[in-house]
Amino acid sequence: MDSKSRFARREFFLAAAFLLFVFAGLASAQKKTPPAHPVDLNSASAAELQQIPGIGPATAKSIINFRKKSGPFQRVEDLLAIHGISKTALERMRPYISVKPPQMPAAKPA
Repeated sequence: MDSKSRFARREFFLAAAFLLFVFAGLASAQKKTPPAHPVDLNSASAAELQQIPGIGPATAKSIINFRKKSGPFQRVEDLLAIHGISKTALERMRPYISVKPPQMPAAKPA
């Protein structure tokens, strides 16, 4: 084997090792510890929403913007209106999300 082919083979293996390292890092970064209790879509902060598997910073921001623009979520399925959330993704998230009715201000005594 000449020196050019040894160099090419070495470069290939270094590139492959680098890609393996990068993809392994991405895979471990994607894994989250899901929240212990379902997160309320109507009151959760961006940080709380990001604890839900499948929700990253951009999706959390979209959920909060949707909530501000359209009002509180009425049901979990309303998440399908958020760009990037499919029926399949929603089913994976379902155990970790809830929708509680919005808190109404207390009525003033007459």
